[in-house]
Parts: sequence; C-alpha cells; structure tokens
Amino acid sequence: MKKIFFIATLALLTACEKSFEQYPPDKLSPENAFNTEKDLQLYANSFYNNLPSANDIVRGDQTSDFLVGSTIDNYLSGSYSAAQAGGWTWGPLRNINYFLEQMVRAQISDESRKHFEGLARFFRAYFYFNKVKQFGNVPWQEKTLTIDDPDLYKTQDSRAYVMEKVLADLNFACENISPAIDPTSSQISRPVALAFKSRICLFEGTYRKYHEELNLQATANTWLQEAADAAKQVIDGGQYRLNMESDPTTSFRNLFINEQPKTNEIMLAAINNASLRVLNDANWYWTSATYGRRLSFTKTFVNTFLNRDGSRFTDQANYNQIPFWEEVKNRDLRLQQCIRMGSYQREGQPAPPDFTYTYTGYMPYKFTLDSKATDGRAENNNSLPLMRYAEVLLNYAEAMAELNRFTETEWNLTIKLLRERAGLSNTAMPLTADTYLKQEYFADQNLSAALLEIRRERAIELAMEGFRYDDLMRWKLANLLLKPYTGLYVPAMNTPYDLNEDGKDDVSFVTAVPSNPQKGIVYFVINGTQHYLTNQTSGNIVAQNNLRRVFDDFMYLRPIPIEEITLNPNLKQNAGWESR
Repeated sequence: MKKIFFIATLALLTACEKSFEQYPPDKLSPENAFNTEKDLQLYANSFYNNLPSANDIVRGDQTSDFLVGSTIDNYLSGSYSAAQAGGWTWGPLRNINYFLEQMVRAQISDESRKHFEGLARFFRAYFYFNKVKQFGNVPWQEKTLTIDDPDLYKTQDSRAYVMEKVLADLNFACENISPAIDPTSSQISRPVALAFKSRICLFEGTYRKYHEELNLQATANTWLQEAADAAKQVIDGGQYRLNMESDPTTSFRNLFINEQPKTNEIMLAAINNASLRVLNDANWYWTSATYGRRLSFTKTFVNTFLNRDGSRFTDQANYNQIPFWEEVKNRDLRLQQCIRMGSYQREGQPAPPDFTYTYTGYMPYKFTLDSKATDGRAENNNSLPLMRYAEVLLNYAEAMAELNRFTETEWNLTIKLLRERAGLSNTAMPLTADTYLKQEYFADQNLSAALLEIRRERAIELAMEGFRYDDLMRWKLANLLLKPYTGLYVPAMNTPYDLNEDGKDDVSFVTAVPSNPQKGIVYFVINGTQHYLTNQTSGNIVAQNNLRRVFDDFMYLRPIPIEEITLNPNLKQNAGWESR
C-alpha cells in the first residue's frame, strides 16, 4: 500500500516542483502545498522510498563470508572499475532539503513542526550514512540546488565533517520525532530513530577504530558512546521486547514469515500485503535452481552455533567429521529455524536439504514460506524487518564492549536474553575466549572473550538480514570474503545419504551422474575443480572453488563513477581507483 501511495506522492511532488517558475491557477505551488499537517504528511511519506524494500532484504547478505552461491558479486571478481560504478545519486536528498525549506509555510503547532523537521532530518542522516559507507568523503548539501548553483560543482567534504552533520540530524530527530509507537511498524517514531542512531553510530565508531588509515581513532569512542546511549534509551523505554512464543522452535522464524509484523520486536518493517499486491520474491529467490543464486550457508559459519547446553560445538575434537544429520541435533534453536534439517516439512511432506538448490547442504529457509505456491513467482506476502529490538540489544552490547565497559550486567541485559530465546540451557557469560572464533574469523584482532561472543551472536541472530557485509567493512575484515566455501562432511563417495533421517535417501556425492540414477536421489558432482572434498574421496565439501575473488584495501570504499568526475572535475577519485 505504501509503495502505491508513494508513487502518487512523487507524482504530486513532480507536478509541484514543475509549477514553481510559473504558477497557473490549476497547478500546485509552494504556497498551497505546504499549509497543513496533512500536506506535510503526504510529502513526508515519499521519504520512505529511501528505505530498503523487502526484496532488498531478501538479497541483503548475498555478498558475505558465510553464504556461497552460483556466482559472486561483481565487486569481488577483480574486474570492477570506476566505469561500472553507480550509487552517486542525489535526487532523494533534493526532495528532503526542499521539504525542509518549504515546510516553514505550514500553519501548525511547534510540536508538529519539529516532528516533521525531525523526520526529514532523520532521512537526510540515513541518506548520507549510506553515501559515506559507499564513498567515504562526499559533498554535504543542506539546501535545494538550482541549475546555476556553484555548489553543484563543489568537491567532497571530509568524512569527519559529513558525519558530524549526520549526528546533528540524528540528534534533532531523536529529540523531536513523535514518541508514539506506530502499531503497524511502518512509520518512523522516536524509538525507531534512536535504534537507527545506534546502528549508524556503532558503524562509524568501529570504522574509525579499525581503519587506522583515516586518522580518526581518537574520535571513535565518542561515536561508540553515542551508539550505546541511543540503544540504552530504547531498552530503558520498555516499549519493545524479544518475540517469545509458547513454542520456542518457532519464536525466531515467525519474525520473518508473517504478513503482519510481530510488533513486539519488529520496530520497522518492509510491509508486504497480499490483498494490496505488494509482494516479495523470497521463495522464488531462495528455492530456485535458476532464478536466485542458490545461496547456502558455509560449515565454517554453522560451526559457530552453540550446543543447546551452551557449550561450543567446535570444542569437540572431530567437529568437522560429524555427519549432517548428527551435527544439527541439540544445537541453538536458531539453526533449525534458519536451515532445512531434521523434521522440517513443506505442505506436510519432509523437506530435507536439496542439493538441486544448495552447494553446501546448509540450505537457508529463514525468509521462505512453507507453502510451495510461490516457489516460482514473486508473490510472497511476508513482511520483513528493517529494524528489530534484537539488533538494538546487539548494538548496545558491542558498543559497550568496544568501550571496555561490558560487564555481566550488560551481558544479562542483552546476549543472555538472545540465548534464552535460542533455547540454550546455560546462558552464563563465558570467561575464556573461543579459539575457533579467533582462528577462523578474528585472528588479526585481539578481541576480548566477551566481544568474540557478541560478534558470534550478531552473525547468527542477523544472518541473511543484510548486515554482514557492512560488519566486515567496519571491522576491516574483508579478508573473510576470500575464505574457502565449506560444506557438510561426506563420509564416502558414491553412497546415498538420508540427510533428515526420514527413511529415504536424499543425496549421493559422485564424480559423474550414474546412467541408472535412483529415483529421489540428487547426485551432486564432485569434479575436483569446482567442488572437491578435503580428503579427496571423503571429507568436507569445498564448494565453488573456481570462483575468483579479490579484495584490496582500497576496495573498502567504492569508486566515484567516472562519468561524475567528467561532469564535475572538482570531485576527487577515491585512492586506488584512479587507473581502474
């Protein structure tokens, strides 16, 4: 509904702006388009187009270290150049700045005026945050530019300057947007603005801390403190909580498969609605051998899910040699709510991992509906979260740990609650560092035991929701994007395996599909090049080994599109991209 409404809104705005040079009586003008609260609300609705759509979320983590697919992002292929770059778009900013200039005409209360100004400034902060993530230094503009304005050709402002402006906008938004909770989880309220502030400030604080080349480390803690304070305000407000249902095996996944958002935890959602034909393509994307990218989790990541008793799965000496149907038992309940395993069914029928769609055996279904009706078309009606209370808890925990102020009190307020929902019987704060996490993920960073656990929780809790790439960028851990893609353990080749123990064999790993294939079995070809086993005839799958991946330090920032530098020679190309 919102998308349809926004299209109409943008059409109205276009008509309004085109009428500014001449004001015929049958056209909108600034004098009659910004008079009432309803006028401002109508215009402000257009800002929501700047938020990710449900389909953006569906694809959110396709460039990450813990998912492997049929292809890799073009950015990692080694062939990306400034000629291919995009993202240097400023139309949404002009829309916001124009609103801020014209809204002063409205005859409304000061409280309402500040609310709408706060809303516009929130979206301006969000817009610039995304630009800084991509490009680093960008030109700051807080006015509507005309075609002869010299600022059209200004150079970039520094990251420090732009982000200070972003923080000022966020602070104004968090102080002035209405505190009233939106019962549909589709509008920005004060708690939502605070939650986004915690996300943005955590990103900036950790980016400055780990990217020493910026020479901004001295200011990192200021941003981390802002993140912690914003998250704590949401927590102390008591208006949200983790979704806990009578059946703990569904509490987590039900956040992602319902048309009506679980508003106790979901603070803001990309709303989908079957009757209004606002839909997404999650089933088609994740359950197709051709439309999507056949994305699957890696074993390296699945290994990080704890056992139900709170112990570390990787503390076992043979953790990489346990057959799939055994390794998934008695684990963190989020595992069975993220991948096909065990007794999972679709339309009353067992649905084991299907190697028609998966390269590793760890086949995600976090966003997909159990009905098969939309497996081949973009008609999913499940709304997907843009901001969850769980993220706020994680933001607070990480910020406090980075500030070296994380104690058992903060643990009990955050990570313990997430693990309780995940069904872990021992949720006590670990005192020793996990050697597996250090070795496989964070060998180059001297992290505390608590911070290691917080990063584990963040990866598991938010997997597939579009956070992982940004997390790797801010932690300066892009090297993880180059890790081998590992899969489940194969005891022997040419042997059928029953992955879900329903009495029917599901897959056999072979060098070539047999001439007389057995019905119901998928034959997954281990050719030694694209896919191989670590011990040749047995071992863990190493999938998509032929996909070339590169990541040099200059790639932490995207290139300015070359055509933009041609149009505005005052723009400076990001270092490393000048000759690419």
